[in-house]
Amino acid sequence: MTKIDTSRPETVLPTPSHTVGPFYGHALPFPGGGDIAPVGHPDTITLQGHVYDGEGNPLPDAFVELWGADPEGNLPQVDGSMLRDASSGGFLGRNGVEFTGWGRVQTDAGGHWSARTLRPGARGRSAPYLSVCVFARGLLVHLFTRIYLPGDDAALAADPLLEQLDPARRATLIAQDGPLGTYRFDIRLQGEGETVFLEFQ
Repeated sequence: MTKIDTSRPETVLPTPSHTVGPFYGHALPFPGGGDIAPVGHPDTITLQGHVYDGEGNPLPDAFVELWGADPEGNLPQVDGSMLRDASSGGFLGRNGVEFTGWGRVQTDAGGHWSARTLRPGARGRSAPYLSVCVFARGLLVHLFTRIYLPGDDAALAADPLLEQLDPARRATLIAQDGPLGTYRFDIRLQGEGETVFLEFQ
């Protein structure tokens, strides 16, 4: 057996390269990840948008997680809504009944994401919003932001977070109103129009 002298860098052979993750598409997606609202609920809204990198290119392998209060502003306390296969334990999807307020969606090949949830109610002084966590390639740490819904200008103006921001930056946190209960919210990780991201301490 040949003994290698590791005390001198020039005598150490390079190790094989490895593909660097993250591989979000392997285990994290699950059927119905974006179907947060119970089936047929009257307060259902659809959120959709794109995730863009610093050069404005869509990211096809990003993950968007959403958390939101129910229409009365209460944080859901139910255990969950997932159906599992009894033999394999794998996810079959949501049961379409409980509202947990949480969902996870992967962007498609064009960087697009979509989720159906309930319109959140206001909590305290804050205007109604959904919390968002973004995972994407090139990010060493996931990013946190919010999605505020348009419509109540007085509530948005009085929101403690939004009132601290310059109007141009504030606009990156407010979804664009669309037809029939749909809202568009694009997430820009860097560059012009970069989404405001939050730091929790």
